[in-house]
Amino acid sequence: MLARQRQEVILNEVRRTGAVQVSALVLQLGVSDMTIRRDLDALARRGLVEKVYGGATSMVGRSTDEPGFEAKSVRQLAEKEAIAKLAAEQVRPGTAIGLSAGTTTWTLARHLDDVADLTVVTNSIRVADALQQRGRTDRTVVLTGGVRTPSDALVGPVAVQSLRSLHLDLVFLGVHGIAARAGFTTPNLNESETNRALAEAANRLVVVADHSKWSTVGISTIVDLHEVDLLISDDGLPQEARQVLSENVPELVLAEVPR
Repeated sequence: MLARQRQEVILNEVRRTGAVQVSALVLQLGVSDMTIRRDLDALARRGLVEKVYGGATSMVGRSTDEPGFEAKSVRQLAEKEAIAKLAAEQVRPGTAIGLSAGTTTWTLARHLDDVADLTVVTNSIRVADALQQRGRTDRTVVLTGGVRTPSDALVGPVAVQSLRSLHLDLVFLGVHGIAARAGFTTPNLNESETNRALAEAANRLVVVADHSKWSTVGISTIVDLHEVDLLISDDGLPQEARQVLSENVPELVLAEVPR
C-alpha cells in the first residue's frame, strides 16, 4: 500500500472515531510503527490531524478552516475517482463547460480526454494544468485571473468580472461542505463570490462532492440545495443525507465505490 493510500485510511479512521492509536494502525495496515508515525507526521504537517502521545486525534473544524490542495488530495481518493467518471459522462463534445477549483474537479479534468472540441473555463491553476497536459489541439482552456487561495483557486474581483460575462452549457462545482440549512458552502468568502459567479454562468449546474462533505459547514454559502440541477456524490453518503438531499436537490446520483 502506498503512503497516500495509508494516509487516506488513517484519515477515514480519525473521522470515524475521532482518534487513532499507532499500535492499532500497525495491526490494521501491516506496517511498522515508524511508518505509521511518519504518516501521522505528514498528516499533522498538513493540518489534518493533531498528534498526541501514542497516536493522533481529529482537528476541531471551524467554518473558516481551509485545507490546502495537497492536504485535500489525500482524502477519499476512490470516491473522487468514481464521482469523476460519472461526471465526465455528462459532458458532450462541442460544449463550453466550467470547472471550479478543488481536488474533485481536478480529478474530473483528468477524465475528459475523450471529449472532443471542448472549451473549459476554470479558476483553478491545477485544473488548467491537468487539461492542457493532455495536448489536445481541439481544446480551449480559459483560466481566470484573481488572487490565489490555499486551495489553489483564483478568486476576487478580477475572477468574478471575467465570469459574469460568460454563458456556459455546464458547470461543475466542487464544495467544502453540504448541509440542509446552509446548502453548499466554502470557508473562503472570496471563493464563495467567485464560485457563485461561475454557478450563475451555467445553463446546468452540477455539484461534485463525496460523502465526507455532508454536515460540514463553511462560513459562506455558494448556492442553496435547490439551486443545483444535479449532485453527484458516492454510495458512502449516510441515509439521513440521502433523504434530505433527495427532497431538496432536483437530481441526486450516487457513484458506486469499489470496496
